[in-house]
Amino acid sequence: MSFTELLGNVGLFGLAVMICLAALSIFSVALIVDKHRRFRLAARQSQVFKPVFVKFLHGGEVQELIGAVRLHQASHVAQVVSAGILEYEGVRQSGGDPVASLELVTSALRDSMSETLIQLKRGLGFLATIGSTAPFIGLFGTVIGIINAFRGIAATGSGGMAAVSGGIAEALVATALGIFVAIPAVVAFNHFTGRLENFHVEMNRASSQLVNCLFKVPEVMVRENKAAVAKMAEEAYASR
Repeated sequence: MSFTELLGNVGLFGLAVMICLAALSIFSVALIVDKHRRFRLAARQSQVFKPVFVKFLHGGEVQELIGAVRLHQASHVAQVVSAGILEYEGVRQSGGDPVASLELVTSALRDSMSETLIQLKRGLGFLATIGSTAPFIGLFGTVIGIINAFRGIAATGSGGMAAVSGGIAEALVATALGIFVAIPAVVAFNHFTGRLENFHVEMNRASSQLVNCLFKVPEVMVRENKAAVAKMAEEAYASR
């Protein structure tokens, strides 16, 4: 049976199922291409931004880091670093104590990380939905095709292949379409989820490095604090 003959034997509900699956397939492919492009751009810009960030961690200029952030706004690492460094610079330029802004910077980094992850995850829910529902839509088309096959038997009064071939072909095509739509969506969803986990790790690492760089305590102060604690312990022991 040719494709034209198949469409001629497809009922209204079966045709609606096939059109729905075709629309889901087109939407899924478009979404996969868009997410791949966005993830690749974010990864590339992050690789370019990281040397500037490492240079800042080893004593580089703040303005150079801010300029690099503006040039690489698509980078997930740059977005998180931008929130922290701008919060820190805002407190410093307003005359406040930058050291006392640890909680504000940490909160800004956490909020920026959450917003960046939400942006990166946008659309993945549709892929998961398509991957999980497309086989069931195809199964619905399969049931309709079997019903049409039985209707052919009832109409002709016999169970020959000529009576049931149209309905059976419709059922098999609907099943195949459902699987064809679901497999790429599930594979892409798992792939992008793994990439998101890597991005999350990179953003966590950059946040920790930025906080340690901005609020690191000099070694001299650490030794003085240890000496003061030891002296207080000795005085407390001697007063017993």
